[in-house]
Amino acid sequence: MSGDQEAGWPDVARDYVQAIADTKLLLGQRYGEWMLKGPNLEDDISGASNGQDEIGQVRQLFRLLEKQGVDRDWLETDRSPEEYANAQPLDEEAEAWPTFMVQVALIDRAAWLLLDAIQHDDFKGMVQKMGEDEYFHLEHHDARLETLADTQPKAVEAALEQYFPGALAFIGPATYDESEDPLIDAGFTDRPIAEIRGAFREHYEDLFAGSDVTVPSLEDDVPDPASWDETRRRSGDGHVDSSVVDQLQGVTNREYVIK
Repeated sequence: MSGDQEAGWPDVARDYVQAIADTKLLLGQRYGEWMLKGPNLEDDISGASNGQDEIGQVRQLFRLLEKQGVDRDWLETDRSPEEYANAQPLDEEAEAWPTFMVQVALIDRAAWLLLDAIQHDDFKGMVQKMGEDEYFHLEHHDARLETLADTQPKAVEAALEQYFPGALAFIGPATYDESEDPLIDAGFTDRPIAEIRGAFREHYEDLFAGSDVTVPSLEDDVPDPASWDETRRRSGDGHVDSSVVDQLQGVTNREYVIK
């Protein structure tokens, strides 16, 4: 979208950016939960750094959303669990290290691919800087997944089966191709969702080539366009637990705020 077009984003673009921001917010939460539970100090430090990066990116995206008329208090402290638009695989904390690594690797990469597709002037420079952070996140994830594919292939494959459909729902439906993608029509992104889906799966096919891990197929009916919620980028009405929302909103710490 060029600078001489209207500054206001279309509704579909606000929803798209909010879903990316909410997903990064939950990524920060999940990184924090595993910050001291990794198999070694390097993973703990990496998780802490990744979580810090994600929250910093959320703040920048929230600022842009606020400029587009989204209430800042609502974004940060006044939402119910059902109003968060995070990727569905982040609704619950992973139970084991291999599962966690697949969970955050898939969703961190999916969020980056969606963010990198934005071509609006409001994101000039910002996406490039975020990409510098994401490069290290994604390289770390891939290295750990390659190792886990050798040592615990069944656990990795099970986690892929668990989370891949939700990651595809977050990216969007296969019907959003060059001629049907509303964000392409609005000039907000430079590649259709169908292309992003293909790049997403191709990356993991290449990553696990030669291992005993099979990547789930790229089914055109996942998500089902008829049941897909474009605002929350998921199918169904699931959501993150209210106790996690309380942590995100700092509910338990409000009594300690110095006024």
